[in-house]
Amino acid sequence: MSFQAYIDNIKKKTGKTPEDFKKLAEEKGFIQNGEIPKTVKATEITNWLKETFDLGHGHAMAIYAACKGKTE
Repeated sequence: MSFQAYIDNIKKKTGKTPEDFKKLAEEKGFIQNGEIPKTVKATEITNWLKETFDLGHGHAMAIYAACKGKTE
């Protein structure tokens, strides 16, 4: 599955775009000054996405990648 397909499926399921998730991650303190601090582990973010938005691991990793700046 392509990165864009993951993003499309996430939007269908949650109604949220990667930008929406970035804002939410910033509110949670996972993103500071536009970046994920080295003290924040990928597992913290993916667990939050799985628990809060019922995403699978691959979909949570796609949002994590988007938060790190991946666009395609």
